[in-house]
Amino acid sequence: MSASKRDELVQKALAVFYRDGFHATGMDKLVAETGISKTSMYKHFRTKEDLILAVLHYRADDLRAWLVGRTEELAELPRDRLSSWFEALGEFLVQKNFKSCVFIKAASEYQNAGHPIHDFSAKHKRLLHDYVRDLAEQAGAVDADRLARQLLLLTEGALVTAHLLGPANVAADAGDAARCL
Repeated sequence: MSASKRDELVQKALAVFYRDGFHATGMDKLVAETGISKTSMYKHFRTKEDLILAVLHYRADDLRAWLVGRTEELAELPRDRLSSWFEALGEFLVQKNFKSCVFIKAASEYQNAGHPIHDFSAKHKRLLHDYVRDLAEQAGAVDADRLARQLLLLTEGALVTAHLLGPANVAADAGDAARCL
């Protein structure tokens, strides 16, 4: 399988896992939905968990690049970027195919710390925390690490709330709470 076919498989698998879950999606379903044979899949990924990790790596890189890029596009100053983070989040929450956070889903299905899928999901969240902490430091926050943790709590709460109750006003409300902090 060429690199482009591999990328195509990862992208198609992401859509299926995101929609249906990780444990509920077997290789037969992936074959049917991606059009790529089991033999080809197993040439690139020894196990379904290897494929899941590739999917999570792809999504993490793509999402962080978009979220950071959009946050920085919306505001120039670090303090303003702390608010624009929630504007960008609001754009994410209203996407047609939004179904919560794939990393929360993955960590929920692979609950044991130490499992590579759980650990990668946690690593992704730490990288988001680090970005927000760096913004908070640049903005002159007294305790940038604490502020970043608080803003990430609002972010994660917004993701879950938008999934369960709908996205209306969720990011704006989280952004208002963030400005209070």
